[in-house]
Amino acid sequence: MPRRTVEKVEAELAEFLAENAPELGDRLPPERELAARLRCSRETLRKSLDNLEKRGDIWRHVGQGTFRGPRPRYLPTRETLLVEGATPPDLMRARLVLEPQVAAEAARRVDKSDVTHLWSLVAAGRIAKDRSDAEQADDAFHRAMAQATRNPVLIGFLNYLSGARRRATWQRQWDRTYRRLGVDEFRTLHSDQHGRVVEAVAAADPEAASSAMVEHLNTIMSAMSRD
Repeated sequence: MPRRTVEKVEAELAEFLAENAPELGDRLPPERELAARLRCSRETLRKSLDNLEKRGDIWRHVGQGTFRGPRPRYLPTRETLLVEGATPPDLMRARLVLEPQVAAEAARRVDKSDVTHLWSLVAAGRIAKDRSDAEQADDAFHRAMAQATRNPVLIGFLNYLSGARRRATWQRQWDRTYRRLGVDEFRTLHSDQHGRVVEAVAAADPEAASSAMVEHLNTIMSAMSRD
């Protein structure tokens, strides 16, 4: 089968919708049949369908199929689309809602091994060589804070937010911020703030841990909003 571009298949899919599924709610054929009709690979077809779904031309439901039109309001939006549509301010506000409570819960549940691990991550942040090192150290610290809660739901939420931080819109603004601030700010101010969170967690002080995390996240949000 000759290789066909996503753009070409996407255009042909739009024509197919107009001719074969003109009404909102019309069901499209299964992916295997669509790929055969359009003479493309399943991978190319799925990328084209992803693009159409982002535009609201179709919606998909696992186990039910693909349908013409935007997703009905009563159905949940797919997580990948939520992440891709999130702006950096959206993400930071979500972190401000969740992560202070994660730090507070860590203070209630933490043990000596958790504290030792958290301090090691603060130390790693202080010796970050470049932006990539700083970002990895920061991500590891916030994940470890969730792991200290021993709550799989909170760990899952933090992993979800971590994935969102890898999206293109976040990375572009993050890069601009760190080019302006420089890695030194992460090695000093941000690492100092991480340290204050750990001190509160180690002291089993949920209120102080939450406050320290709020201070840290507000620092990040303020820096990003200046770009």
